[in-house]
Amino acid sequence: MRRHKLLSALLGLLVLLTPVWWSLGSALSDPGLGTSLSARLAEWARGHGGESLVTWMETAWYSHHAPPVGGSPQKGAIPANRSASTPAVSPRAPAHLPVPPAMIPIANRSVPGEGVWRSAGRLVDGTPAIYEAFMRPDTVHTSEVVGVAWMDTKLLRAALYSGSTIPGGGPWQQTAPISDQAAGSLVAAFNSGFRMSNADGGYYTQGTMVVPLRQGAASFVIYTDGTATVGMWGRDVSMTPGVVAIRQNLDLVVDGGQPVPGLHSSNNARWGSTLGGAVYVWRSGVGITADGALVYAGGPGLDISSLANVLVHAGAVRAMEFDINTSWVNLATYAPPSPIGLATPSNGTDLLSNMAGSPSRYFEPWWSRDFITMSARSSPRP
Repeated sequence: MRRHKLLSALLGLLVLLTPVWWSLGSALSDPGLGTSLSARLAEWARGHGGESLVTWMETAWYSHHAPPVGGSPQKGAIPANRSASTPAVSPRAPAHLPVPPAMIPIANRSVPGEGVWRSAGRLVDGTPAIYEAFMRPDTVHTSEVVGVAWMDTKLLRAALYSGSTIPGGGPWQQTAPISDQAAGSLVAAFNSGFRMSNADGGYYTQGTMVVPLRQGAASFVIYTDGTATVGMWGRDVSMTPGVVAIRQNLDLVVDGGQPVPGLHSSNNARWGSTLGGAVYVWRSGVGITADGALVYAGGPGLDISSLANVLVHAGAVRAMEFDINTSWVNLATYAPPSPIGLATPSNGTDLLSNMAGSPSRYFEPWWSRDFITMSARSSPRP
């Protein structure tokens, strides 16, 4: 009888937990929650009240798995000869920003090709609109390489794509998968910021205040003409009739062309409760240069300070952190074989070959996080 009661109690418990097992099983099979089972489990736990536990476990893991000290980059991580892949700019080219000068390497004894730009992605009226470069992020972890993308905002229009997970809600006019119509002018796409519960900021799109904006927050702002900028909300940028999208994430990491003071502070309200700023991990950030170009930086072995330093070396006068962790840091450029071709996963290339996922994520219906696209202002179609 006692054994029968115990068995009945266990069966009852299993029945009660059935929704939990179903939810967890669905999460572990959902690629939109990450590129690995551990990432999907972490995202599921965050969504079910386990934010503090996941943050503690991730911080402990990364603190004991810091990037190696010293060493050299893997062969090919910084290609030595990059100038040959950059086409000459035609005298008849449309109005565009001047090509950026090579970045000054941060690490000692620079590797040939380090900080040198080359064009990437679809040309806009025969003119390169995106340049990429690679560099080591600090003087200690000299085997790590991060990627930087410089984007000409005179040739490119920005758009914010929203997802069912981030920011949630909807339906959204611009959401994954990228449509064939949009793919006809797509040049690049890159990840956005934290979950809104961790972003310490707001979200505005389609005339809707999805999450209230925070005064002083780092803000990526897009206008009706497709231009975009990065600034402090209420000081550099504010709500005007021309604003179509706002994505806030934490506080600025670069201001006045310099890393902001206190980047290693333990004040998680500024630098995010997710891992904080002092842990070395995959990170990404985006900034604006003095002449209006957007610069994106992403890669492994970055703390908040080294991310800011890379963005400063890329010319950013103001910059913000976007997302972190291996599954989420991604920028892809698209170069169809024909000027009138569609951008597709097959002609996409990740900024770094070791970025998780692939250029296909933005074309998948299951991709449920927000992201930014950069598209040709003058469509290559006749």
